[in-house]
Amino acid sequence: MTLVYLVAGEASGDALGARLIAALRARRPDLAFAGIGGERMAEQGVASLFPMRELALMGLLEVLPNLRRLARRLRETAAEVAARRPAVVVTIDSPGFAMRLAGRVKPLGIPLVHYVAPQVWAWRPGRVAQIRERVDRILALLPFELPFFEAAGIPVTFVGHPVLESGADGGDAARFRARHGLAPGERVVVAMPGSRRTEVSRLLPVFGEALRLAAARVPGLRPVVPVAGVVEGAVRAAAASWPVPPVLVASPEDRRDAFAAAEAGLIKSGTSSLEMAVAGVPHVVAYRVNPVTAAIVRRLVQVPYASLVNLLDEAPVVPEHLQEACTPPALAESLVRLLGDPAAAAAQRAGFAAALARLRPPQGRPSEAAAEAVLEVLARREAEA
Repeated sequence: MTLVYLVAGEASGDALGARLIAALRARRPDLAFAGIGGERMAEQGVASLFPMRELALMGLLEVLPNLRRLARRLRETAAEVAARRPAVVVTIDSPGFAMRLAGRVKPLGIPLVHYVAPQVWAWRPGRVAQIRERVDRILALLPFELPFFEAAGIPVTFVGHPVLESGADGGDAARFRARHGLAPGERVVVAMPGSRRTEVSRLLPVFGEALRLAAARVPGLRPVVPVAGVVEGAVRAAAASWPVPPVLVASPEDRRDAFAAAEAGLIKSGTSSLEMAVAGVPHVVAYRVNPVTAAIVRRLVQVPYASLVNLLDEAPVVPEHLQEACTPPALAESLVRLLGDPAAAAAQRAGFAAALARLRPPQGRPSEAAAEAVLEVLARREAEA
C-alpha cells in the first residue's frame, strides 16, 4: 500500500491529521498511514512513534530545557521516515519541529507537505527562504497567507480553516443546563486556558481571579472549563480551588453544548477564539508567555493583532489582553462589559460572520480541500516513479 507519513505535535494538529486521514482514505482506500499523533489520529489507525505530548512545547524558555530530548525525537522520526520511505510526508503545524524534520527529509527525495502555514508573515519573515528550500507545498488556513507565500516562490494552496468543521455551533444549551443542574438565573461563561502545560500554568490563576472579580459584579456567573488532553489533570486541580466553582466538561458533545449555553468567553489567544466565533460566543482574548520570550517576540512581530478574528476583520473586534495587560482586573472589566452591554456582544457577532466568511475554501470542506492538495503532490510523485 502507498504510505502517507503524518507528524502532528499538539492537540489541534492531531485533530487536523485525523480529518485529513479520513478525507484521504475516502478518496484513496489504498493508502496506509503512519507517523506521530494523539488520540484522534490513533482512532484513524496511526500508532504514534512516541507520545505526541513530548512535542507540545511553546516559548523559548520552555523549549530550551527539553532540547536534548527534542533532538533525540527528531533523529528517531527522521530515521523512521528514511526506513519506511513513504510516498509523501505531511507535517502539521508545530513549525519548529516540522521545519527541522523537513531539512532531514529533503535529501531523501520524499515530497513534504506542511499543513498550517508557519506564521512568518507575522514575525521572522526572513525564515521564508528556509521554508522554500525544504517544503514542497504549504496548505494555508488563512486567505491572506496565499499571496505572501506565492510571492516568496513557495507552492501554496488555501484549504480553508478546520474550525469550520469543528461543530462548535452544533450544541444544545437546554441539554447542557439540564445535565449540569444550572438554575435559570445562572449565566454561563466559558474559560479556555489552552492545550499546553505552559499556557495553562500561566493563565489558569489569572482566569480564576478574573472570574471571581466578575462574579462579584454579575450575579449568577458560572464558569465552564473544558478539560482534555495532556493538561486535563492540571486544569482539574487548579480549577478546584477557584472561589467560583466551575463546571468541568470533558466530552466533545458537552463542550459544544457549553458553547451553546455560554453568554461570553474568556479565551486563550489562538484557534479557540475562532471556535468561539463559530459558536457565536462573544469573548475576551488573553495570553501570557515568559517575559524573556515576550521581549523577543515584540521585536519581531509585524501584525497589529493577536486574535485571528481581529486579523481577518482588520479591526479590534475582540478585546485583547496580552502579557502585562493580561491581569485579572482588566479581564474582568472586559468580561463584565460583554455580559452587560448587548450592543458590544452584537458587534462581536457581526465581526465573527465577516471573519468566518473569509475562512471558507473555494470548494468543499477544509479537510477535503487539504486531501485534494496532498493527492496532487502524491500523483506527481507517482507519475515520476
